[in-house]
Amino acid sequence: MGAEMAVSSDLGRRILVIIGATATGKSALAMHIAQRCGAEILNIDSMQLYRGMDIGTAKPSPTDQNLVPHHGLDLADPNDVYTVARFAAVADGVIEQTHQRGKPLIAVGGAPLYFKAIFEGLFSGPGADATIRARLMEQDATGLHARLLQVDPVSAGRLHPQDRKRVMRALEVYELTGTPISSLQTEWTGAASRYPAVWIGLHWDREALNRRTNLRVKEMIAAGWLEETRQLLHRYGTLSGTAGEATGYHELAEHLAGRMSLEDAIEQIKIATRQLARRQMKWFRRFPNVLWLPGDRPIEENAAAAIEHWQNHS
Repeated sequence: MGAEMAVSSDLGRRILVIIGATATGKSALAMHIAQRCGAEILNIDSMQLYRGMDIGTAKPSPTDQNLVPHHGLDLADPNDVYTVARFAAVADGVIEQTHQRGKPLIAVGGAPLYFKAIFEGLFSGPGADATIRARLMEQDATGLHARLLQVDPVSAGRLHPQDRKRVMRALEVYELTGTPISSLQTEWTGAASRYPAVWIGLHWDREALNRRTNLRVKEMIAAGWLEETRQLLHRYGTLSGTAGEATGYHELAEHLAGRMSLEDAIEQIKIATRQLARRQMKWFRRFPNVLWLPGDRPIEENAAAAIEHWQNHS
């Protein structure tokens, strides 16, 4: 306890942020550091915030949550649409409360947009353009979504085809800026951070990370991911537009509906997970002032390096 307090007292109000793609070992590193420093953990994950979506999101285990206070988990039912803005408001409260208690805080996760919202603020975009909106209003929802799929497939995949308001806004931003809103939302502008932070990242060789993601999918299936999905669908009917973006649940739901074999579903999940990891790293590489650590190094060495970096910048 004495060593823990000695480390903790040196960390001040600066948040330790741990980023990286899925399956890089972020949560394990956060737990290791938190136990050494007496810190609490803020999970910045767009899917772990849903109740009942535990196995498929690699949510921290009940044991880990008992050992170290975790925040940002189990905030909504999976049939609830939960926005980035709502999560950012929760994170603001957690940061303020932990600072008031004098507790160090580790923010860990793999959702670039959520980090952007918390530390830089949400992208507001250009003002409305009446001419563009009038023209877009003349088109039906299907046509609008098809157009968005061409210019901004990321946003099109995230938005329901009948969500005319948001689809139109995404098209409007694209026409006004020439850049997809999905890119602008995760682009760091260099503006002053809303909170002082020290940034750590975990990186892996691509082939090694692919092997890790494949193994993790296999382990999740063995741990009961299919049954978890069955129970969620039985209880809630369908997942919300935001919860439904979670990698793997759609594929398992397709299998449960008889439209896909389990083997094909698992293979599709592996592919989708690898694609997710590549997208995450594409965005995280744009984040400034990140100390990147090799993921295949022993966790004790990475923890020591992260703590030293944290202390030196606090």
